[in-house]
Amino acid sequence: MTNPVSDTPVTHDDEPHAGGSASKLNKLRAGVLGANDGIVSVAAIVVGVAGATPAVGAILTAGAAGLVGGAISMALGEYVSVSSQRDSEHALIAKERAELADNPAEELDELTEIYVAKGLNRETARQVAEQLTERDPLTAHLDAELNIVEEDIANPWAAALASAASFTLGALLPVLTVLLTPAPMRIWLTFAVVLLALALTGAAGARLGGSPLLRPTVRVVVGGAIALGVTFALGALLGTSGVV
Repeated sequence: MTNPVSDTPVTHDDEPHAGGSASKLNKLRAGVLGANDGIVSVAAIVVGVAGATPAVGAILTAGAAGLVGGAISMALGEYVSVSSQRDSEHALIAKERAELADNPAEELDELTEIYVAKGLNRETARQVAEQLTERDPLTAHLDAELNIVEEDIANPWAAALASAASFTLGALLPVLTVLLTPAPMRIWLTFAVVLLALALTGAAGARLGGSPLLRPTVRVVVGGAIALGVTFALGALLGTSGVV
């Protein structure tokens, strides 16, 4: 869109137009979700153990194990997932590059048909296809056919580290709260701190996604409260029954 008085493109501050913006938003959302997972899963562990026994050593051991195991699991899962996606995208790029080298005219026709299918008349679609091909044929085809931006392909190591870091940051909150709070207040203060943190991560995730804040925030808080309530009840039951 251009200004009718000048050739300067008109953009809106709340709409991302720069290349890679969707990828950056996805990374931010993944970070928020990773932190949320760390908060809920480790809080459930330490609250459950605290419900069974007031022994700080047992709570710390369970919390540390949950934090380390969860962070490694998140990192491994993210690495495997992103590596598979990266390999697939590289294979598609190599295939497209070979097709452009072997059949450039056929690829130009294909690009034209893509823009015709998107609503341009054939003459305009051909002009667009030719101009994009003159500039960078591979980028044009990757974008139009495969919705791939070569520069935005995720790094599996970076994704794994970011996932582990966000999980760890989230998990530290309930662990530190349980350890630093006097025994009579430990459970309920941890509940309060964790639910407040979940409300913040839920609101942050909703804001990054551009959706209204209330419903996603309530979902996250209610889900977290259920997880904490169930694990605490289980821990208390095991503690009073003499199993632990």
